[in-house]
Amino acid sequence: MSAGAPGPWQSLPEAEADLCRRFMAEGHVIVPAADRAALDALQRRAATLAAAHLGLPEPDNATAFLDGIHHAVTPEALNPLRLAVIQGLNAWPEARPLYHALGRAVLDTVAGNELAMQRRLNLSIQLPGDESSLLPAHADLWSGDSPFEVVLWVPLVDCFASKSMYLLPPAANAAVQADVGRFAGQSAETLFQAIAADVRFLNVPYGSVLLFSQNLLHGNRVNTEATSRWSMNCRFKSVLSPYADKRLGEFFEPLVIRPATRLGMSARLPGGFHD
Repeated sequence: MSAGAPGPWQSLPEAEADLCRRFMAEGHVIVPAADRAALDALQRRAATLAAAHLGLPEPDNATAFLDGIHHAVTPEALNPLRLAVIQGLNAWPEARPLYHALGRAVLDTVAGNELAMQRRLNLSIQLPGDESSLLPAHADLWSGDSPFEVVLWVPLVDCFASKSMYLLPPAANAAVQADVGRFAGQSAETLFQAIAADVRFLNVPYGSVLLFSQNLLHGNRVNTEATSRWSMNCRFKSVLSPYADKRLGEFFEPLVIRPATRLGMSARLPGGFHD
């Protein structure tokens, strides 16, 4: 189905149908976090973990602390900090349910209400001017991810311009995919320069979440803003949709399985049925 097709959403409420149309046309949607208290809890936990790793007191203002983390850590010490925070978040039993709560409604509409969720949450931190934390232009589909996956991307501070990520819209992405062979043997920077005029840097303020298709080229550039970027990401997919290299029970685990599906998965014909 093309991105411009109306889609089989006639039975959905108009607000949900409109969300589906926007996702198909733009490859992403940005919506308010469904549970602001859950978002604030994740942000506070990240700030507390970061302060503990750096030997600093627990911050009173998590947003200001995270925005200004470059005053407390050098680029050389950034990865140990990132690992300490993400390990702490993943060890927190509440983290994954809170994260799912941020995008429950938009995930239900776009991916389905029977979901598999990536087993570990991811975290990105970009200090101003730091060239060591760049993610080159890529599509996860190209490296063994299922085309049925979507990414829920959650900023822990305001993310905008070079402090955010970029995404190549579907029409431009299709043109690159059709001629991707011309980039064989060339650098990721060559690929970015070829798409630079078409990519969109996404404005995702704190309090909002971004859901995007990982089939589209995306990445980040040097953060030239005055404050540091903190963002989390996690993949979701319909639990019964096809998997690729990242399998259920290894990379993904079931999050929501409805009773009819549970019954169907466990159903067996009685012995002698075909005798």
